[in-house]
Parts: sequence; C-alpha cells; structure tokens
Amino acid sequence: MTTTAKPGPRERLLRAAQELTYTQGVGVGVDALLKSANVARRSLYEHFGGKDGLIAEALRRSTAEDEEEYRTTMAAAGDDPRARLLAVVDRLGVVVSAPGFHGCRYLAADLALTDPAHPAHDVTRAYRRTVHGLIADELVALGHARPGFAADQLLLLVDGLLAAGATRPDIRPAPAARELAEHIIDSGLPAAGAPTS
Repeated sequence: MTTTAKPGPRERLLRAAQELTYTQGVGVGVDALLKSANVARRSLYEHFGGKDGLIAEALRRSTAEDEEEYRTTMAAAGDDPRARLLAVVDRLGVVVSAPGFHGCRYLAADLALTDPAHPAHDVTRAYRRTVHGLIADELVALGHARPGFAADQLLLLVDGLLAAGATRPDIRPAPAARELAEHIIDSGLPAAGAPTS
C-alpha cells in the first residue's frame, strides 16, 4: 500500500495563494491565506519573508504554468505560424468563457499593487516578455513585416480579451478578438505573388 505525502507548509501556502489571489485578488488578507493553507504565521515568514514574497512566488508559479499552456497550445496547432497564433486566441476564448473565470491574474496584480517596487511586478514583466517573445517568434517565422510591433498589438488584444471576458462576457469578446488577431497577423504579410526581399 502506498501513501501520498501531505504537502508541506510551503507548498500549501503557494497553493492557497494561487487560488485566493485569483478569486479574491492580491488584497486577500494574511489570515485568510494562513487559514486556507492550514499553517502558522511563522511558516509564511520562514518560507517567503512575508505576504509580498508569497504573492510574487505564487505568481511565478502561475507564469510557469501559463507559459507552458501557450507552448502546448501552439504545438498542438501544428507547424503553420499563423495557425499557431490563432490557436492561442481561440484557446483564450475558451478560457474566458469557462465558469469561474476572474480575468487575468497578472493584470489584476499589477493594477492592485501600487508600489512599483513590489516584487510581483518583476514577475509579471518577465512573464509578458516571455509571451511577447513566443508571439514574435511566430510572426518572424511567418515573414511578418513588423513582428515586434505586431506582437505588441497581439498582447494588447490578449489583455483586452481577458479583461472583457471577466467584465463584459455578454459582448462575446472571443469572436471579436479572433477577427482582430487575423487582421493584425495578415496586415504585415507580403501580398500573394509579391516579391520578398
């Protein structure tokens, strides 16, 4: 008979922080985090130095999961860069329509944490750089005329889709986002039959 070891205090704190900061926001109280994780206050300070460190580490764990989701979604779409980019938009359309969707945890954290020196901001910036790079790489492979700029546009589109999905799902943001994504992608492609340099 095998038994599964109960997660330790650090892991329980991270799980609680990922869940509660998503459903209640980063302003969730320390007592709620400790209660959900079933740990003593001392564990929070021993493992993370305080709530700020816990929030940053919980966000870092979420970014690793979400970056992998981007890569998996692109890989499942095949080798065509255009299809891979549109697959990401389609996947996000599914995410925003799922029950319990509360918006983008990274955008919410950046807006709520007004101290520019909060360690969570480094995590969210690094995440956006990674996603931007993933998108830009596909645009380069596609031969887009302005891959960096188009990646900026697509990231704005993603932020808008996630925000509208949380606040105005009645407007059906996913189909609108997909059409805009197609325009952003296609507008930088060489015309059919045009010479490429």
